[in-house]
Amino acid sequence: MADRRLSRAEKSVLSQHLGEVGVDSEQLAHFRRMAFGLAREAIDATNGTMIVEWLEEVAKVLQPSAAEDKEDIAEAWFSPQGDCPQRIRTLLAQVKQTVEICVFTITDDRLTSAVLEAHGRGVRIRIITDNDKAADLGSDADRFLQAGIDLRVDRTEYHMHHKFAVFDSEVLLNGSYNWTRGAAANNEENFIVTNNRRLVAIFSKIFEELWQQFKS
Repeated sequence: MADRRLSRAEKSVLSQHLGEVGVDSEQLAHFRRMAFGLAREAIDATNGTMIVEWLEEVAKVLQPSAAEDKEDIAEAWFSPQGDCPQRIRTLLAQVKQTVEICVFTITDDRLTSAVLEAHGRGVRIRIITDNDKAADLGSDADRFLQAGIDLRVDRTEYHMHHKFAVFDSEVLLNGSYNWTRGAAANNEENFIVTNNRRLVAIFSKIFEELWQQFKS
């Protein structure tokens, strides 16, 4: 604040730091109050207009974004008690831009149809699965490839055993639940749905790492 200006570089550093530490709306409000306090102290001793301009720039950085104002999503789903396939179908129906699916096995036609419908709307879909399950009877891997969906397979001697998906880089689905009819109707399975930014970012990063790992 010594020069009574907030440069672009300073704004960028402040924004990056806030993202890394994961502050919530209440903490941002506290920081805004601190900024106003600093401005109030400085305005008595120097040019008031310059202080107000500095304060306006700081407030812009500390203003929660529209995404932060959205209601928190924190759901737990269990099969066979809950309608897990319908929850996944709803997420696929609501998605607007991107879906990253990293699931051990996909054989439930209800979910495959929802994936294909999203692809038909222009949603960019990427899928990672396991080679043992991609070759199973009933696997829908070939249907995805034939539809033009990007799909990569773990062909190592080990297994890509994850069961998660990220929707529009905003919502995470993760749990034990394979996308199969057996998981829906018979097995004791679970998944959570959340828009927690830290978790979404972590799983998105893991997906990108696996996407590169299985590109050949």
